Amino acid sequence: MVKSFGSRGDKVFDFGINFFLILVLMVTIVPLSYVVLVSVAPLVLPGQPTALLSFAAYSELLAQPSFLRAALNSFVLLVGGVTLNMVLTTLSAFALSRKSLPGRGIILAFILFTFLFNAGLIPQFLLVRSLGLLDTLPSVVLPGAISVYNLLIMIAFLQNLPESLGEAARIDGASEFQVLWYVMLPLSKPILLTVGLFYAVNNWNEFFLPILFLNNRDLMPLPVVLRDILTSFNSAEYIDGNRQASIASPEALKMAAVVLTTLPMLAVYPWIQSHFTKGVLLGGVKE
Repeated sequence: MVKSFGSRGDKVFDFGINFFLILVLMVTIVPLSYVVLVSVAPLVLPGQPTALLSFAAYSELLAQPSFLRAALNSFVLLVGGVTLNMVLTTLSAFALSRKSLPGRGIILAFILFTFLFNAGLIPQFLLVRSLGLLDTLPSVVLPGAISVYNLLIMIAFLQNLPESLGEAARIDGASEFQVLWYVMLPLSKPILLTVGLFYAVNNWNEFFLPILFLNNRDLMPLPVVLRDILTSFNSAEYIDGNRQASIASPEALKMAAVVLTTLPMLAVYPWIQSHFTKGVLLGGVKE
């Protein structure tokens, strides 16, 4: 009887989990499908044949210098930001993962303090202004150069690696940098890809800091331009030339902008999904 009850309970539990996951999938797929379908919806004109699908909205957006310039700005923030984030986070995590580091506890306490308490926007703005970084792309990257959350995940991962590997390399005459480069990093591919994905998504979707620190419209990244397109009464202002010459509806232009903005992250994630899951699990568990 106990075995039968347990089997029945497992089936009910599995059904509930599957039903919940299906609901989550529907909540995700339905809005995304709507956005994609609207973006390829043709412009209906009286007395003219209508095609089933139209990619005119994409072609018009990709032909606009302002949209391409915003995409380039986002790409620069992505590459430069992730490079800076990963270098600083990796070096800091490697040092703080060594229990022999003098003052390690005090340093971690200060880091955790910044994780729990924030100075606020005004001191941050004054600091960026005093450094002469206003209206420059580094002002968007530098304030978030190291994420405390990502740093703690990487520290936990590195602490789980066998210390004997590093000690053996040191005995053979390797420096600390060589231990990191030749021993620790090759074993840390899952956490590097995981933290890199976190930083990439954050840099690509950065919205608030550009509004706060940038005044030059030519430096605005895609999320800011996307906000302007979605909130504008008529998205035709982003299309050069006469509005009557456009072969895409305003709603199609808006949805196409959403698709083009989200497409890079959607394309990258499937390639590192397995490493992402492994990195989160190993980085979140400390033996």
